[in-house]
Amino acid sequence: MKERIYLFDTTLRDGQQTPGIDFSVEDKIAIAAMLDEFGCDYIEGGYPGANPTDTAFFSEKRTSQASFVAFGMTKRAGVSVSNDPGLAGLLQAKSDAICFVAKSWDYHVAVALGCTNEENLECIAESVKAAVGAGKEAIVDCEHFFDGFKANPAYALACAKTAFDSGARWVVLCDTNGGTQPPEVRAIVEAVIAAGVPGRCLGIHAHNDTGQAVANSLAAVEAGVRQIQGTLNGIGERCGNANLVTLIPTLALKSAYNTRFETAIDEERLLNLTRLSHAFDELLNRSPDHQMPYVGASAFATKAGIHASALLKDPKTYEHVAPESVGNFRKVMVSDQGGKANFINALKRRGITVAKDDPKLDLLISIVKERESIGYAYEGADASFELLAHRTLGTIPEFFTIEGFRVMIERRFDSLGRVKIVSEAVVKITIDGQTLMSVADAEGPVNALDLALRKDFGKYQHEIDDLVLADFKVRILNGGTEAITRVLIESTDSDGVRWWTVGVSENIIDASFQALMDSVIYKLMKNRQLAGKIAAE
Repeated sequence: MKERIYLFDTTLRDGQQTPGIDFSVEDKIAIAAMLDEFGCDYIEGGYPGANPTDTAFFSEKRTSQASFVAFGMTKRAGVSVSNDPGLAGLLQAKSDAICFVAKSWDYHVAVALGCTNEENLECIAESVKAAVGAGKEAIVDCEHFFDGFKANPAYALACAKTAFDSGARWVVLCDTNGGTQPPEVRAIVEAVIAAGVPGRCLGIHAHNDTGQAVANSLAAVEAGVRQIQGTLNGIGERCGNANLVTLIPTLALKSAYNTRFETAIDEERLLNLTRLSHAFDELLNRSPDHQMPYVGASAFATKAGIHASALLKDPKTYEHVAPESVGNFRKVMVSDQGGKANFINALKRRGITVAKDDPKLDLLISIVKERESIGYAYEGADASFELLAHRTLGTIPEFFTIEGFRVMIERRFDSLGRVKIVSEAVVKITIDGQTLMSVADAEGPVNALDLALRKDFGKYQHEIDDLVLADFKVRILNGGTEAITRVLIESTDSDGVRWWTVGVSENIIDASFQALMDSVIYKLMKNRQLAGKIAAE
């Protein structure tokens, strides 16, 4: 019987330490939904009480399948459990579990906490007992465990043992500085198990400062741990955390692991790995890493020559796994069957059925590839992809026709001599043969265009009153003033549903308008249950 490996995602907490990344509450809600749907066992959402964003995020439970985890410190030395406001905030958070960070290196206990070793052990024990008493699963991250073990093995082990003996479901060994080597990880994990903490209750939290976070995580699994902590695309402070997007397919597809272990990510869910990775990068408004293992655009790309020749005979000659197994594509194709399989699966998830020999499917694939070559990114714009599929494979009701739009920007001075920028947009729209013209002013041109577009929608107006643009991201795809611009818009409505649309143009206003129109059309389709569930999750 295979042993279970539990996947603990800390993108929303440790990943937020990445320079340049600052998640909003809306970002966190969207990412948590993506991870929950994908199948992670644990989703760590942040540190309630530490900042307004995380406090608001933990005002309600944000997962339907995964255990929702709040992160925070153990109680302070010299303060009782009932009088520690930080611990109280963790106990009150709408979470299923609490992950306590605990010092396990005596050097840090003295320098950072300023208390005795015994007081630190008491803080660990009392915090775990309080969490268990509140009906929450207790997890303890033993911070700097490997460095602490090398400096004082007896005390590091005492911290791990105290957490376990006090009722912690998981004791997580953290390579906080990221400098431990795989053989060291394996030996130290084995020592922890020999000291009395069973592997079924041990986790690994590896940082990537020597480029070995994935290797260290796998070494820990070999030694006996059964929980892996990591982040989407390996984000995290300094050099990042263990990359779950690399670890998950390795555990699922490599016989060294899949013959002995299993995770919650089955073959069907694994097909969504590339989409998840790229959609996350789009949410961060950054380009995906083309050379990322398994999911990168170049992961299964081969240039002409002997490699391409061998691929024509058998893809296994230069592919360690089938790209389709992780939702990716082969760049040198013998046939397009692999590509078709991915498209058919993506369409099926949206309630769209198409035969693999349908010429319209070939047309859709060619359109998507052509559009992506000029800058469209459908991994992060599911709603736009679904609308394109409906238009190509069937029909979409013609709710309205845009006759044209105009945007004017004026820079002027007010009565006090201050510079003022005013944007005015005019949109002409035809509905059932009636042409309507709307005008709107705003501080920004896109905002003015959005207001004008949705100002008068005739008989559909009541249907879009609850449509809200939750986020707006712009990326310049090449240099110069004539650069191609990609606009990604996130929309939501009163149902709490979110969807993403994309537009690409040499003109940022035109790109924005494309994404805005797709958002409105998708909303009207959704209201009629003509849009698939997946794109709106």
